[in-house]
Amino acid sequence: MGEFAEFAELATQVMARCETLGTLSQDPACLDRRYLTEQHKLANQLASGWMIEAGMTTWQDAVGNIWGRYTSSVPNAPRLILGSHLDTVPNGGKYDGMLGVVAAISLVAMFDGTQTKFPFHIDIVGFCDEEGTRFGTTLLGSRALTGKWQEQWRHLKDENGVNLEQAMANFGLNFDAVNSAAISRTDILGYIELHIEQGPVLEQENLPVGVVSAIAGAKRFNFSVEGMAGHAGTVPMSMRRDALCASAEMLLAVESISLQRPGVVATVGKIENAPNGVNVISGRTRFSLDIRSEDDELRDSVLAEILQKFDAIAHARQITLTREQTHSAPAVHCDSQLKEALVRGVEESGIKPRVLASGAGHDAMAIADICPVAMLFTRCKGGISHHPAESITIDDVAASLSVLYKTISKLKHT
Repeated sequence: MGEFAEFAELATQVMARCETLGTLSQDPACLDRRYLTEQHKLANQLASGWMIEAGMTTWQDAVGNIWGRYTSSVPNAPRLILGSHLDTVPNGGKYDGMLGVVAAISLVAMFDGTQTKFPFHIDIVGFCDEEGTRFGTTLLGSRALTGKWQEQWRHLKDENGVNLEQAMANFGLNFDAVNSAAISRTDILGYIELHIEQGPVLEQENLPVGVVSAIAGAKRFNFSVEGMAGHAGTVPMSMRRDALCASAEMLLAVESISLQRPGVVATVGKIENAPNGVNVISGRTRFSLDIRSEDDELRDSVLAEILQKFDAIAHARQITLTREQTHSAPAVHCDSQLKEALVRGVEESGIKPRVLASGAGHDAMAIADICPVAMLFTRCKGGISHHPAESITIDDVAASLSVLYKTISKLKHT
């Protein structure tokens, strides 16, 4: 354990608690814990029990987030919020989200054990729905805190046809009372989220932790390419309007353009082809595009270049191209003061500081609407996430705890 020996026992506790949470699944064959399920309720109860052990008072808010407060010794103190999410994707891993909640609780237990008090409350939140797996809309838990809860979500349905309003009622919550989960932005010092990296950079650079600069903004599209289906044996190559060949050229253009523009990632992850017969020229294809960057302007300029290339390919191949935008989220930049506080915490822990962007979305994106946010990444094996093979080490958890301990200990109410 080396230089993080004082956090070894806590790190072991964090890992064990992540294992325990990993047993709460609606599917016996894999980890799958979704919003407003019995397993969500059990996870909240478990987290609440750990919070109470750590010297915190606890409550569940109107949307189903679980909270704990380590009370300040100062009257009318502001609040520092720590946390992440407790829901998972189907067939997910044991650390995505959970690490940030469980590590924060263990850290507060350490403060409580030494009777360390702060000029601010430390509030820990276990968000109820970051992944959006059950109802198809992400960040429901954190968006309720910001007052961005939307009336039309009442009618969102899960795969069994149960709508959100009914699911909340079944859980003991009231859709019409969700606005009471919104929190005042006037007394929040900031929000710090510990999360596994979900990427390979820290492992490649042999670093246990990294400080996040920004969470990438994303745009998503669906494209439809209309050509002309025909007989594979009778239509000459020069006379074909092959939708799949046109799409293939477009897909490679996405890759080649993005490779030339560092700071942008673009992905075609879904494709459909019709008629999809072995002896039929493709008449229609559909494919997705996901493009992300921490710099919205850079992302949009690369997107414009990609779209221009698509149009040129469509014209040259005499096919019809249509597009539909399905998602748009701006990049969220972490607060410079909180980010620097984390960098100092990394340095004081004897670790080389590495600042990197997050390509994945997080609850911090939503919370940035109401207060300064910052994130600390923990190295994960192979960059694997949203998969049972998700893996972190006790040493890296100890390093993460050290950084958070030093960061929070130095924070002052300003």
